[in-house]
Amino acid sequence: MEEERGAAAAAAAAEEIRRLPAEVNWEMLDKSRFFVLGAGLFSGVSAALYPAVVVKTHLQVAPPPQAAAATVRAILGRDGVRGFYRGFGASLAGTVPARALYMAALEATKSSVGSAAVRLGVSEPAASAVSSAAAGVSAAVAAQVVWTPVDVISQRLMVQTSAACRYAGGADAFRKILAADGVRGLYRGFGLSIITYAPSNAVWWASYAMAQRLAWRVVGADRSESYPALMAVQGASAAVAGGAAALVTMPLDTVKTRLQVMETDAASARPTLGRTMRGLLKEGGWAACYRGLGPRWGSMSLSAATMVTTYELLKRLSAKEGSFG
Repeated sequence: MEEERGAAAAAAAAEEIRRLPAEVNWEMLDKSRFFVLGAGLFSGVSAALYPAVVVKTHLQVAPPPQAAAATVRAILGRDGVRGFYRGFGASLAGTVPARALYMAALEATKSSVGSAAVRLGVSEPAASAVSSAAAGVSAAVAAQVVWTPVDVISQRLMVQTSAACRYAGGADAFRKILAADGVRGLYRGFGLSIITYAPSNAVWWASYAMAQRLAWRVVGADRSESYPALMAVQGASAAVAGGAAALVTMPLDTVKTRLQVMETDAASARPTLGRTMRGLLKEGGWAACYRGLGPRWGSMSLSAATMVTTYELLKRLSAKEGSFG
């Protein structure tokens, strides 16, 4: 009897997944169109969300606690609108290769792990969650090879002001960091980035897959053919997953940002994870680890919703002719 109930539940879950919108997998994509369109779409999304990242970074590295509104006013008063886009050129230059690595690793891993799990007899809902989690980890690790140096450079440009301008631009920052600390300086915080983003991505993609299934139960799978309903469900599921990931990884992100932005010279000791963490706790206790949570939570939720709807649109635009039968 128990086996029959288990088989019936598995069959019902599989049927529920089959009723959901068709997934565009790696084999179905026109790779050239996928990467070219992706570079343009994600560059536009990054430009729209960049000011929130700048505000979050200022809040994380400022020694006395500040309110987000006060930080926004300070940046506007000091540098104008241009202040919200300091370091954007360097960030954008890294966005294209980083996103390409991320998307390739994500789709290739999701497709291979999902197929392998199903062949091993894992139920389709479990296989979907496992493949999404594994894809999130591999994508995060691959992208950080490019993102860490880009973060180090762009964050230093973000927090400098017109009155105290140490770097003339991304190329100048690259040369000076390389001269001062070598390649190691460009990859400061790499390990912490992996610790932060690999589990976060695993949880995010697994949560996103599950949130979508729950949302379709509420909306009704029969409405999956409606493009507005599809976009709404994907956007809402992504926003929930992004907000949760922001909350969980905030302390690690604050320490990582501080570690990457801190300057070194002959008279000062090289910043370490332990020293940075102790300094942060001394400044404001555990509350200091959550400075910038509001902008980061809002940015990650909005970014997740925007990025995922853009990403799902991108995959459909890049699907080979006849991929959907």
